[in-house]
Amino acid sequence: MKLTEKILGILTQDSRTTPAKIATMLGVSEDAVKKEIARLEKDGVILKYGLIINENKLEQEMVEALILVKVAPEHSTGFDAIASEIKQLDEVVSVNLMSGAYDLAVVVKGKTLKEVAGFVSQRLSVMDKVTSISTHFMLKKYKTDGTTIDVSEPKRLAVQA
Repeated sequence: MKLTEKILGILTQDSRTTPAKIATMLGVSEDAVKKEIARLEKDGVILKYGLIINENKLEQEMVEALILVKVAPEHSTGFDAIASEIKQLDEVVSVNLMSGAYDLAVVVKGKTLKEVAGFVSQRLSVMDKVTSISTHFMLKKYKTDGTTIDVSEPKRLAVQA
């Protein structure tokens, strides 16, 4: 396995891992790790360092939805033009081209169900090339980006009659 793949694997597991620790783990110099990370950032391989939040532990509620979208592709650009238009919307977390009955999988986040529903009905569904939408609200996360989410409920006391 190449040094690049090893570094990316480590940073994918924990983006806070320091170059010094990566160097120790891989048996290479810290300078080599720093140079490789800098190259990967410069070349656009590493786009962003992430954070995974266990939203179950927050008091703030968020609503997330998977929206499957059918579109009429443009003759010259196919799906790219409409995907580019959708990805610019603030509520959109991700947009992916997919195979099957729908063309795009769009993930959106909002503060309330009403906010997400409004986004779908007033902004997404009215786009020129959008022909059909199927919205699915996320109810509970168990795993995200390879990380298991603690979904344990607080223990409830037994009710005695």
